[in-house]
Amino acid sequence: MPDIDIRVTGRAGRITLNRPHALNAMSYEMCLAIDTALRNWREDDAVDLIIMDATGDKAFCSGGDIAELYETGTRGDYEYGRKFWRDEYRMNAMIFEYPKPVVSFMQGFTMGGGVGIGCHGSHRVVGESSRIAMPEVGIGLVPDVGGTLMLALAPGRVGEYLGLTGGRMGPDDAIFAGFADHYIPRATWGDLIEMLEASGDATHVESHAVAAPQGPLRAMQPEIDRHFAGEGLGDILLSLRGEDTEFTQGALKSLGRNCPISMACTAEMLHRLRGPSLTIRKALELEYRFTHRAMEHGDFLEGIRAQIIDKDRNPHWQYADMNVPAVAVSKMLQPLGADALTFEEE
Repeated sequence: MPDIDIRVTGRAGRITLNRPHALNAMSYEMCLAIDTALRNWREDDAVDLIIMDATGDKAFCSGGDIAELYETGTRGDYEYGRKFWRDEYRMNAMIFEYPKPVVSFMQGFTMGGGVGIGCHGSHRVVGESSRIAMPEVGIGLVPDVGGTLMLALAPGRVGEYLGLTGGRMGPDDAIFAGFADHYIPRATWGDLIEMLEASGDATHVESHAVAAPQGPLRAMQPEIDRHFAGEGLGDILLSLRGEDTEFTQGALKSLGRNCPISMACTAEMLHRLRGPSLTIRKALELEYRFTHRAMEHGDFLEGIRAQIIDKDRNPHWQYADMNVPAVAVSKMLQPLGADALTFEEE
């Protein structure tokens, strides 16, 4: 298909996203194509590693293609979105658990669904223009596609900060937070990819890596840890409102734009996941509890309307006063029973 170029070159399985006009946003068909290719190459002895990249300079992948989700959801068809997320999450788990090296090259914007394909591999490469984020709370979702795993593993309370504010990470920030591994200047990506194709040896990635210019996130961690360590959204807001600094002002401004039920659930999810029992499947299963309900009971359709469709940037959120009852969080995250996400291959 023209939106994605899948082929074998030398020893490498190649997946190139090819929708630069749409910032390489991923459609359901692209998701299924990636899933099929990864299954085929898993047992193929002629393929030693996988390389994921994208055309254009602006984005590796700006997220999932949500126009169709909005169109079906506003008609009362919630099953299309549930099927999209279910199949996408299974594909995200496959990348994370893949038995061969997966090398991703993430220029420009890598957000939402782009994180799900670019940030779960074994060798995650960023360059000068890389901007990685999980901004889902701005449209009434929660960080998903396995993003909660990386947020729960991030240093201190950096995960809560990134998940609730939707903050963008430059290359050094992304490495610090655990969303990337190696900084390699973009000018050398072409030569490195040719080397990987010819050799099938992923260790060439490490030999090309250099130190990234330091980003702001490392220096912000003491303030982040102090203000984002609370049990829930209410505690975090209380802490931020108790100090008047450039950091707290900026954080409160970001939180004020985002969906309250989404932020409250994100904080709860990270608390539940953090610990020795964390796995990619556990993270995805918890995320799916929310996304399964997001259209019918959450603010997802309203968030898309305000940000993408009408572009009035004036969403009418539930709990607009930021006082989200604990029972509302519990309802969005309770087990789905027979509808729970499973990982059996069909």
